[in-house]
This record gives sequence, structure tokens and C-alpha cells, in this order.
Amino acid sequence: MIVAPLMTPILGIVLAVVLADRANLRRCVLLVVAGAAAVVAIGWLLGLFVPYPVVAATNSQVAARVTPRIADLIAALATGAVGSVALARSDISDTLPGVAIAISLVPPLAVAGLTLESGAPHQALGSFLLFITNVAAILASGIVVMAFHRVHQISGAAGARYGGAIAIIAALLLVVIIPLRINSDRIDKTTVRQSEVQAVAERWADNAGWSVTGVTATGDQVLIEATGPNPAPALTPLRHDLDAAGLNGLDVRVSLIPASYQPVPG
Repeated sequence: MIVAPLMTPILGIVLAVVLADRANLRRCVLLVVAGAAAVVAIGWLLGLFVPYPVVAATNSQVAARVTPRIADLIAALATGAVGSVALARSDISDTLPGVAIAISLVPPLAVAGLTLESGAPHQALGSFLLFITNVAAILASGIVVMAFHRVHQISGAAGARYGGAIAIIAALLLVVIIPLRINSDRIDKTTVRQSEVQAVAERWADNAGWSVTGVTATGDQVLIEATGPNPAPALTPLRHDLDAAGLNGLDVRVSLIPASYQPVPG
């Protein structure tokens, strides 16, 4: 991530757009496309040597990159702006390694390759969406920063026409916002549902002398894990409490793990 081989050609696209340099624009676009394809291919090949599926359920790093949200776009816009400032000003170019780490370009592509090999195309699509989001954010914020620094005037390219490229970048940015918004809403709803179920389950478990050890929400289903001494608490009161809390119709599964407590000899 510190080497960040894709960061330079992406910033090169920004500079080529601002300067209306078509030759370097084509070159940088080809470098980004070829580099992205190479990373995905390498990830897929490395996945062949892993004896278990590398997916969100088995790897926290994968899980962090398969459901991009609006917050990821905002972070990418900020780091892309910093990277562009570092490109425009030689006195702060040392910040580029830090920007490369923050923007995360290669990891989502590696995740795309690994999840493709593991038979999880939807997760691969999500991680690739994160990459596209980061690229679009770098391009958009980079062009704004370059315009602010009047790079086209400094280079003698004033009056150059690059409206078409800017329109394409703006359209790309708008396109990625739609799935990011959907993901954000879905994750927010899942988090709220999980918190509501946990609050109800903890009250139900406390009344029976049990304790809730975990609540996991996946899609439309919520799994509650609870432990305590025998006898196990009845599930009917829990269903009643959930319905009273407005969670009626929610598919809730409960895993009851009886525990035996023994005194330690003195």
C-alpha cells in the first residue's frame, strides 16, 4: 500500500485532463486498467493456494471491503484532494505514502480476486465497487484541486478543452453514489435492527437468570446466542417482547447454551 503503484497513474489522469494532454491521458488510463486487472488476477491465483474460502465470513479484512458506503466516498474525496495537493506542490510530496495508505486502491482489487476464486461474485463486485469509488473520488477531487491551483495556466495550457473528460468523471461519480447509498441504508437498518433485538433479548435473558453472549443480524434474520443455568428460558415471552417492540414478523433464531457453574474447592 505504501508503494501504491496505481496512485501515480490515477493522479496522472487528473493532470492529463487538466492539461488536455491526450497522449498521457491514454497512457495513464491503460496503466490503471492493466494494473487493476493484474491485481485481480494475482489475487485469484493466490486464492488457489488457500485451503478455505476467503470471503467475508472467514476474513475480517474481506468483510471490511465488500460493502462500501457513502462514508467511503467521503473519505476517498478527502484523501484524493490531499494527494492532488501533494502532486501540485513539491514541498509536501512526502505526504503521498500516507495518502496511498488512506485511499486503499490495491486491497479492494486483491479482495475482488480472492472472492472470485472463492465463488463469491457478489462480494467481488462489492470490493470492485470500492475501488471504482476511490478512483472516481481521486479524479473528481483532484481536478478541483488542480483547477484551484490553476495548474493549466501555470503550464501554459490555458483555454485547453477538457470538458468532456470532466463530464465523464462527474457521471462516474454519480453512478457510484447510487449503490453506495443503497449499501449505507441497508447497513444502517441492519445495525438498528440488531441493537433493538439485543436490547429486548437482554431483558428477556436477565429475567430468566441468563445472559446474551451475542446478537448477529444477517439479512432478514437475527441470531441470538444466550447462556445460563438450566432450565432454559421459554421463547414465547421473547416473541411477545419483540412484537411489543415493533419487531413483529422478524425472523429471530435463538441458540441456548446451558451452563453449569461449579464452586472452586478452597
